[in-house]
Amino acid sequence: MSGEQELGITESKEHSPGEWYAEVVQKAGLADYAPMGGFIVTRPRGYAVWERIQSHLDGWFKDTGVQNAYFPLFIPESYLEREKDVVEGFDPEVAWVTHGGHEELEERLAVRPTSESIIAPFMAQWTRSHRDLPMRLNQWCSVVRWEATETKPFFRTKEFLWQEGHTAHADEEGAWDETMTRLDQYERLYEEVMAMPPLKGRKPEHDKFPGAHTTTTVEALMPDGKSVQAATSHYLGTSFAEAFDITYADESEEEKVAHTTSWGLSWRAMGALIMTHSDDQGLVLPPALAPTQVVVVPIWQEDTKDDVLEYSADLAAELEAAGIRVELDDRDHRNPGFKYNEHELNGVPLRIEVGPHEVDDEEATLVHRPDGESETVDREDIDDTVADHLDTVHAKLYASAEETLEGEIRKAESREKILGTIGQHGGYVKCGWCGDEDCEDPIKEAIAAEIVMVPLDRDEEPVHDECAICGEDAEETAYFAKSY
Repeated sequence: MSGEQELGITESKEHSPGEWYAEVVQKAGLADYAPMGGFIVTRPRGYAVWERIQSHLDGWFKDTGVQNAYFPLFIPESYLEREKDVVEGFDPEVAWVTHGGHEELEERLAVRPTSESIIAPFMAQWTRSHRDLPMRLNQWCSVVRWEATETKPFFRTKEFLWQEGHTAHADEEGAWDETMTRLDQYERLYEEVMAMPPLKGRKPEHDKFPGAHTTTTVEALMPDGKSVQAATSHYLGTSFAEAFDITYADESEEEKVAHTTSWGLSWRAMGALIMTHSDDQGLVLPPALAPTQVVVVPIWQEDTKDDVLEYSADLAAELEAAGIRVELDDRDHRNPGFKYNEHELNGVPLRIEVGPHEVDDEEATLVHRPDGESETVDREDIDDTVADHLDTVHAKLYASAEETLEGEIRKAESREKILGTIGQHGGYVKCGWCGDEDCEDPIKEAIAAEIVMVPLDRDEEPVHDECAICGEDAEETAYFAKSY
């Protein structure tokens, strides 16, 4: 097989999205499959994208009072059992360590599926007075959830990278404000950094995080019509604080129970990013996350080579000095067409072509990755011009994703309409819902769709007066969708 054939994407996003996605992930150098089923190896380009997601979020967290910490990978079984809802909720997913070397451990250790049970006891130790609150902790780490069977890189793997925030507050108001602050930051990440418009809501009562009072969520729609739980923020009430004795002395020296939260975003966000923007030419990345934002490709013949290379190098140096992540592709063993294909495959948002005409006229030709639109611009103030074009690329990606989302939210007033609409179109179907979990079952059993979200405002009027499933009075609006 030739290099050109190896380079290109052979599967179709529209007709075989699963195979297409796997090919993009591997050929764009984001990840490889590990020798153990359900695990992946994240390659440097893939990890660079994750680092940029991490950098944006981490900065916003710190701006709002969060401190990073790190807690052990292993959680003693006795700690996990102190919050029974966590144990029951994660029991099928927990990987256990029973031996250290040749010795059997006196107590099994869980490989963390989430860290409430190891972080909460230390929050209890560190909280004595109302002056210690609010306490805001976050850790960047990996977790293991062993039940994952049908794995897909970044979307669903047995081990995955994420951040998990854990906070304690004096009262419900403070904890709820924290919950919404983090949800708003996740929404901001998707909109401003990832060029994706999410839906914001909460999970139904039967699908909350184990032990939580309220689970809020941002949901992202994929081009195949499935929803991704893009991030969650949980108001935990006092259940964890009571289980782990997180108490404080208020201003009257009276002992009170703290209210706690937890919130997290995993590298599932990367899967959603890849699936949303990429195409049959390969990876498409928004400029904020692209390891290389701009590639400069010189195009020369032997008699113009020196002038074109010098002009291109000066242009690239000016962009780099302006803080733009730029690569000068001056390889002489690859022709321009090969370079174009390679950088398109790798998701570089903007290509600058420089030939002898651009040199003579003191110009540069800019080509947008998402749609191939090109424009020849003046060399003067090229850094400002390129920055504007990168903003335009982001806007194009966002507009395309927004158009897709708006066209994939439909209403239905009956079970048959829900089944038919999701079965034919995918996307979200919103309908009146009585609030009974049993009314989800006929949809889940028939087409594997479920309630992925209900409105944040519990007092919001439902979209229909009656439950689309049972016909009883509707209590709220349910958004049904198939999901990853």
